[in-house]
Amino acid sequence: MKKHNSPQYYHDYLKLDRILDSQHLLSKELGEEAHDEMLFIIIHQVYELWFKQILHELDSVIKAFDRDTVHESHIGIAISRLDRIIEIQKILINQIHVLETMTPMDFLDFRDLLIPASGFQSVQFRVLENKLGLKEDRRFVYGKGGYKSYVTEEHKSHIEEAEQSPSLFNLLEKWLERTPFLEFENFNFWEQYRSAVDDMLASDRHHIEVNEQLSEAEKQNQLKEYTGTEKKFDALFDNEKHNELIEKKEHRLSYKATQAALLILLYRDQPILHNPYKLLNKLVDVDELLTTWRYRHALMVMRMIGRKIGTGGSTGSSYLKETAERHRVFEDLANLTTFLIPRSALPNLPDHIVRNLGFYYDTGEDK
Repeated sequence: MKKHNSPQYYHDYLKLDRILDSQHLLSKELGEEAHDEMLFIIIHQVYELWFKQILHELDSVIKAFDRDTVHESHIGIAISRLDRIIEIQKILINQIHVLETMTPMDFLDFRDLLIPASGFQSVQFRVLENKLGLKEDRRFVYGKGGYKSYVTEEHKSHIEEAEQSPSLFNLLEKWLERTPFLEFENFNFWEQYRSAVDDMLASDRHHIEVNEQLSEAEKQNQLKEYTGTEKKFDALFDNEKHNELIEKKEHRLSYKATQAALLILLYRDQPILHNPYKLLNKLVDVDELLTTWRYRHALMVMRMIGRKIGTGGSTGSSYLKETAERHRVFEDLANLTTFLIPRSALPNLPDHIVRNLGFYYDTGEDK
């Protein structure tokens, strides 16, 4: 890095003249200033600045995974960048508390001036969703034109570029698919794991059947739910059944990637799998915090405008609640806890397999 010889002044380095002169109140221009419009503008400008930083971090994570061989150092960098994104997300959620110091009547003083502008038009947030891996066919849609029809043509091209680029979900899936599946020599992990699962499921079903605290109707309801759990395990051991769930949009992660991710969760205590486990856990955190932010936003909108439509023409709080439910990217990773079994029931891994469990495995390479 070249040394910069000219002295820097704090105000100039941060371009504070530009930033602090970027709050123009429409209500003031029209002759009757609404006091809380300043807060509304600053909150949303700060959101956009944080989105910019999240995208900066996310791009570096995507770069780390956009290669055939992902080394241990790449995993560590990705974890640290995801940690930063998570801390920023917590700030985004906490900012809602500041915005809620504005009362519904305060908001009504300038709300109509915003139409049809809306947070729905945040290009950076749409790019962020796409870079994480939210697919258009999984979005909750309102209106006839789709989510890109509410932005300018220039901004639409930015969003489409992010749509067409490798997402973090896609790259993670490919990385997981390169993980070995513990079918080496005379050891088949999945056969032993399935045996342990069958024992666990039989034991759980027995506990329901002999539980004297449950009425017959309650037993039947619990057994019915448990049958659903057993079907999920069936799909874990059957590629075709798993693909059927993907077609129904009940799953998204490929069969190989799902098994690899589960392997990492089950054997997280192995030193070589600890960082991959942390990585998967951080992605679940990012997903959950985005869901939390959407849900808190929905509650705030309900508090501010009730059942009115949003300034962008959406169904307001109802639309936001739907996106909170549907727009999760890494839900398959979160749902893997369904398939965990006690450590005491896990198949013991042979020493040669433990030695070969790395971030990138190739039987032709020296370890």
